[in-house]
Amino acid sequence: MSDLKVRCELLTGPKKGLKGSSSGVKGLIRQSLEAKGFAYCPYSKFRVGAALLTRDGTVFTGCNVENACYNLGICAERTAISKAVSEGYRDFKAIAIASDLCEQFISPCGGCRQFMREFGASWDVYLSKPDGSYVEMTVEELLPGSFGPDDLNMKKVHSIPNEF
Repeated sequence: MSDLKVRCELLTGPKKGLKGSSSGVKGLIRQSLEAKGFAYCPYSKFRVGAALLTRDGTVFTGCNVENACYNLGICAERTAISKAVSEGYRDFKAIAIASDLCEQFISPCGGCRQFMREFGASWDVYLSKPDGSYVEMTVEELLPGSFGPDDLNMKKVHSIPNEF
């Protein structure tokens, strides 16, 4: 991730983007750490929490929820985004992600990166550690050259032969 010019700051450092308000980076990371406590992960024992900030200041939290049929589990990031979308929100400012990893920052899986990209490429993503330190990135930095909703409106070949 260092190649992507990310900034690693402590919570007491500058707060670009969220301006250090009570619902700033520190508050968002705290909420993601709290959400991690609700994780249902009896198989992997890998707890993840997320706190999603909408443009109007509403915060939706989520945690990972595993399933005995492994591929039916859902990540914390997708839980938070789905909760927001189900309440009518589509415009996001930032998401903070927390886990129990002490030696590295939590990073969203590829599926979550694509799920975030559905709602824009320029919003902030805070990858944190349990001590509150974090790396700030954008969705675009996490998923460069991504495929999004606008790509569906690009010019396409109109006649595709059905050779099956």
